[in-house]
Amino acid sequence: MSPTRQSSPARPAAARTVSGPARRTRTPAVDPACAEAADLARTAAEETAHPSPVGEHLGMHAEGDRVVTHYFAALDPAYTGWRWAVTVTRAARAKIVTVSECVLLPGDDALLAPQWVPWLDRLRPGDLGPGDLLPTTPDDVRLAPGYAQIDDAAEREVQWELGLGRVRVLSREGRDEAAARWYDGVAGPRAPIAASAPAQCSTCGFYVALAGGLRQVFGVCANEYAPDDGRVVSADHGCGAHSEAVNLPAASEHNPPVIDELGYDVVPSAGEEAEPLDDEALGHS
Repeated sequence: MSPTRQSSPARPAAARTVSGPARRTRTPAVDPACAEAADLARTAAEETAHPSPVGEHLGMHAEGDRVVTHYFAALDPAYTGWRWAVTVTRAARAKIVTVSECVLLPGDDALLAPQWVPWLDRLRPGDLGPGDLLPTTPDDVRLAPGYAQIDDAAEREVQWELGLGRVRVLSREGRDEAAARWYDGVAGPRAPIAASAPAQCSTCGFYVALAGGLRQVFGVCANEYAPDDGRVVSADHGCGAHSEAVNLPAASEHNPPVIDELGYDVVPSAGEEAEPLDDEALGHS
């Protein structure tokens, strides 16, 4: 009598699921009927690409069960490196193959447009000129309410003694000469960019006032997109990068209406009848 084989206890279903191998995705097989429908796919590509011709057949790819995509070269000079992708399919147990879609797709060597970047991210320091307006969003992280920026550092700055640790400091005469030079220069109120500014620097959140006697007239611009970033500007200076210019420009701007001044109509006054005018009266010889 042969010994009886003892079966090992079965594992719970949950344990078999956890310890079992990962499920693999099945690669769809190429449907023979769809694979042979290259002529049908070419006809669809030629109808879509008309009047541009369609190039050679570049291959096919199985997208799923009974779904195959045929690729053809695009010969349009404007789409170098692109290819026509025509997807054909058939229903289950059906023999007729139909076209599902026909699109133009870029290849590996296709010429593509650069990735679109919002205009706020395309701006660079120095791009702002006279008459330009650079709005700031309400949630700009570089700005904060004025009452939230009061701290002990401001009080310690008032108690700091000017000239501490330096042999000589700027005299009153030197300060006045510098103030006159700055005020009459490109950072003053008479600069071309300040004439078209929406508001003055004194009301801008990026305006950092200087210390001492110059504080009443001058400050430093702290907006990296402004042309005066890191430079001394007068309080009544200005540019289009003002912190309160929060109105975004319209998506599209319409040109002003064009008035036709080449032709006119002769309208009689009240109580008068219109009389025919000859060409000489109308100014024609």
